[in-house]
Amino acid sequence: MELDEIDQALLVALRENARASTADLARRVGRSRTTVQGRLERLERTGVIRGYSLRLADALEDGAVRAHVLIKVAPRESRAVEAAARALPQVRELHSVSGEYDMIAIASAANVAELDAAIDRIGLMPGVERTNSAIVLATRFRR
Repeated sequence: MELDEIDQALLVALRENARASTADLARRVGRSRTTVQGRLERLERTGVIRGYSLRLADALEDGAVRAHVLIKVAPRESRAVEAAARALPQVRELHSVSGEYDMIAIASAANVAELDAAIDRIGLMPGVERTNSAIVLATRFRR
């Protein structure tokens, strides 16, 4: 699907505040509320917008201990690893990637002990051959 400047502006505004009213969004993009509502419905219907989510306060997010866990998956075990990772609440994101490792899990926990246990559980998942973890020390910026 081709996105024009208005669609792009709507997406930028929604990234900043997904709960903004249609009237607020219309003011931001310089279009009528009806036009914006129609565009949002089209973006949702076509799957460009798949949903709206929760963003925690920076103070809460920054207080968490996070890690990027590289995962080497055994042949034909990607679905099993994905399902197991989805069931682990500390895994916030899971990406398939190219290179030596097959997936990267973004894990987050309240403290180091909880994160360490989550990383151990990832390594013990059926289909996981090995992992390599990097603890996030600081976030330079977030969009």
